[in-house]
Amino acid sequence: MAGILYLIPTPLGEGDNPWLPEPERARITHLTHFVVEAEKTARKHLKQLGITTPIRELVMNTLNEHTKPADIAALLAPLAAGLDIGLVSEAGCPAVADPGAQLVALAHEKGYRVEPLIGPSSILLAMMASGANGQCFAFHGYLPVDASERAKAIKELETRSRQNNETQLFIETPYRNNALLQQLRETLAAGTRLAVAADLTTPTQTIISRRVKDWPKDAPDFHKRPAIFVIHAG
Repeated sequence: MAGILYLIPTPLGEGDNPWLPEPERARITHLTHFVVEAEKTARKHLKQLGITTPIRELVMNTLNEHTKPADIAALLAPLAAGLDIGLVSEAGCPAVADPGAQLVALAHEKGYRVEPLIGPSSILLAMMASGANGQCFAFHGYLPVDASERAKAIKELETRSRQNNETQLFIETPYRNNALLQQLRETLAAGTRLAVAADLTTPTQTIISRRVKDWPKDAPDFHKRPAIFVIHAG
């Protein structure tokens, strides 16, 4: 019998608080083979999850943005031998804004069973907390780095949101968060909802959701804090 590919969420921040429900955690404590985005981070998370095999004996293969497509098939080899595999992202849910999606697609193509586990997703948590339309939304990853191109992208997303009543979500490299927030406040219409959700699930969690015209003049400092940006003009 072929093995199962388990998609294992990881915490969004530091701390030892459990992030997987106990029934979900119990399903993966037997795993010995993993595909990970960053081995050091994965070892820390798996130790906290109580994997029964000694951490130094685990088999870990790396899948990140540098992995060549031709090398992905080999990562699934243990499944053919009847061994289960855990897919672990750097933070949050694997295969969501994450290179693990390529592995999942190939697993389906080859007929392997894929089991997603319940855990934290910064995208959904931000959507839930924004007050924007949760019936229709889209995640766009990163906006352009160039300021003029980024301003154009912001206006296009705002227009799309207004025309389709669709919430738009995106992220930024954390050290550029404050610059993006400033540009959003200068570019968006006064009545557009703008939400920022930073450090989700951690003690420093900050969520602000206001119409642009109602945003506080002295906004929190989001520098180097993992954040999701949300706009809704519908």
